[in-house]
Amino acid sequence: MSDETASRAAVLRGVDPAWLSVPVGMLAAGAVLRFAPLSAGAARMLGITLFCIALWVGAPVKPWFTALLGVGLIGVAFSTDLALTGFQSPATWLVVVGILIGEAARQSGLADLVERLALHRMPAAVATDAVAAYRYLLVVLSFGSLALAVLVPSSLVRVLILAPILQSLGDLFDERRAKVGIFLGPLFATFYGSSGILTGSLANIIVTGLVESSGGPAITWTEWTLWLGPVMGLGRVALIVGIAYVLYRPSDRDGVNAPDWDGTVSTTSRERRMLVFLLLGVAIWATDFLHGLHPLFGAVVVTLLAFAPRIGVVGAEAVGEADFSILFFLGAIFAIAEGLRQTAFTDLAANRLLSTLPADPSLPLVLGVVVVAALALTLVMEGLAVASVLTPILVSFATSAGIPLVPVAMIEAVALNAYFFPYQSAVLVAILGLDVVDSMELTKMASVCSLATLLLLVPVQIAIFTLSF
Repeated sequence: MSDETASRAAVLRGVDPAWLSVPVGMLAAGAVLRFAPLSAGAARMLGITLFCIALWVGAPVKPWFTALLGVGLIGVAFSTDLALTGFQSPATWLVVVGILIGEAARQSGLADLVERLALHRMPAAVATDAVAAYRYLLVVLSFGSLALAVLVPSSLVRVLILAPILQSLGDLFDERRAKVGIFLGPLFATFYGSSGILTGSLANIIVTGLVESSGGPAITWTEWTLWLGPVMGLGRVALIVGIAYVLYRPSDRDGVNAPDWDGTVSTTSRERRMLVFLLLGVAIWATDFLHGLHPLFGAVVVTLLAFAPRIGVVGAEAVGEADFSILFFLGAIFAIAEGLRQTAFTDLAANRLLSTLPADPSLPLVLGVVVVAALALTLVMEGLAVASVLTPILVSFATSAGIPLVPVAMIEAVALNAYFFPYQSAVLVAILGLDVVDSMELTKMASVCSLATLLLLVPVQIAIFTLSF
């Protein structure tokens, strides 16, 4: 081998494979511009979308950097107004305010109260039996994590709040499998179970925001909870508890270290105030059918109280500790969705989808197609990015086919919250980054929970929609 060839090989070996997504994205965008049978505007918009998707999948740079690049490209290729349209969405700012709420909940010490209550309520007889203790903690922590999804509107923030608590409680057990179960069970409960709570999942917020901005109905917090809460909230958490118990329950009944407590649970004034603020936010969300306010306003009230001088629980310095980089990601998602709509690409895609179905498609068939389409797209791109492309198409499709938009939007959000691999979701990547479980354990749990949801719960939810609409 010549010195020049060896030098080139060394350079190639030093190249991060993730950077290959850059030329792939450029080639995809170029192919669309050159060969796609679209208008010039639609081709440019689709080219920008594919380029961003390639970078989000390959991840040579942080997602926020790709998003900011996408916003810039849209501004240059179209207009500043279109590029910045995502930053005008209430859904974007609901997520931002939700990050502040999560930071306030963490710093107030409210999260530690969960651990103290769980141990305090544990019966003495249960504490000496590893299987019974595991079952007790798994059920209490998982449904408690679902309750936290009602209070804190960000799955990622909830995971970061709960992770150290679950690690500490997992140390009560000698077997690794029990530690993994206590860690993953409640985290998946707060992540997957949030499908039943409008403010509990980014997918829910983005889908409803896109539906409303595309001319569809405004879906209220109460309406979402009533339709999806029983099956996709409580039912999904119960399913996750069963899966985590079967997969990870300890085999040695003596493999538990009985926790120590003095029989009392004390709370600080900061914890009590933060809990009151959160409950006030839930009350505002739950009564939106009366006042008609967007969930953003309930979150704003909680944030203002939590950061207010004298009565608040955290100071202004907590704002500096929060990570707002997802703001750019959300802005790009909404800008892409609006660009695809304005250039008529969504209408074209909807018509193509409509042409593959019977002339008068039934609601169950349409909802099934929505689930399949969402799952297929999440295999090649981040779940929230899927919403930016798919939701406007589904809105146009449902309107043309005479299908009610509410069940279509809800079942899409459910499908977008069914993951199999860590790369599909920033939340799963964050769980993996905590270095408690390896990628195989996380993939196994995610895949089993998603398959069980799709095979057992989704048919039930579709049947409920069919009987009601």
